[in-house]
Amino acid sequence: MTPILSTDRLRLRPLAVEDAEALHPTLADAELMTWWSSAPHSSVEETRAYFAARIDRDPTWRCWAVTLAAGDHAIGWVAAGEKRQGGVTEIGYILARAHWGKGIAREAVSAVIDRLFAEGQRRVFADTDPDNAPSLALLERLGFQREGLLRGEWETHIGVRDSVILGLMKDEWRAG
Repeated sequence: MTPILSTDRLRLRPLAVEDAEALHPTLADAELMTWWSSAPHSSVEETRAYFAARIDRDPTWRCWAVTLAAGDHAIGWVAAGEKRQGGVTEIGYILARAHWGKGIAREAVSAVIDRLFAEGQRRVFADTDPDNAPSLALLERLGFQREGLLRGEWETHIGVRDSVILGLMKDEWRAG
């Protein structure tokens, strides 16, 4: 597939149902899925159904598979959903454990943020569990600011959870 976004090390292209096989080990990883909104997946079929239910079903959400520049094997994804008219978009991401700590998530999320602001978005925000320290650290390194805590916001596979909202304005992006 032709990449939509690319960097020196990565390519981002539309996520496809066929990526289920490559991404199932990530979605089956119980520790990684602790902070996700759904429980770990028990089969590739479950992952395939999860993708099929989301891809191209909601025109306000776009989802890019993250691949290394040298191949087309999905190692994660970045999703962006326009939440309100007037340029407000939510961003989310997941990355296979084998690729943590290498700057890949930062690079992929940065590429999507660049695109969103180039398209005219004025604000990008993320909704993260307050105990998800690695994700909070990534967002703060990217310049997101903590804007609030929503108590008891999500009912997940690990119970009712709070949510930290972090936001980034277009004029703050790359300003530092």
